[in-house]
Amino acid sequence: MSAVHTKSTVIKLGASNISQYCNASTYNRTADSHDLTTYGKDDHVFGGGLGNGTAQIGGVYDSTAVTGPRAVIEPLIGTTIVYTRQVEGTGSGKPQDVVNAVVTGYVETSPVADYVTWSADLQLSDAINSTVQA
Repeated sequence: MSAVHTKSTVIKLGASNISQYCNASTYNRTADSHDLTTYGKDDHVFGGGLGNGTAQIGGVYDSTAVTGPRAVIEPLIGTTIVYTRQVEGTGSGKPQDVVNAVVTGYVETSPVADYVTWSADLQLSDAINSTVQA
């Protein structure tokens, strides 16, 4: 097994590389399941359906006015953007996932004895292009 450290992960929203502001990301792929059971069966029969997915990203808040997470993500809420995730970092032959995504939420959390953090939720839309980088 060849383990991969997450420090190299790259996250892009549209043309904005926000990796330097991220310290967590999740990428969830799912699919519908349809009950096709007919009379006379003792057990359910299921068929696969449409794919679906979500992504979450987050990190430590940065007040950088033009490139920080608030400046980049808040204007994107409710819009469809290109979401790129390069889990092993940038480089020839490394995997990447590129998909349209709707930015469905942005949250800032301000705990009393810690740093401000942020998170964003994305709803993946249409086919995911999972390829290796050229």
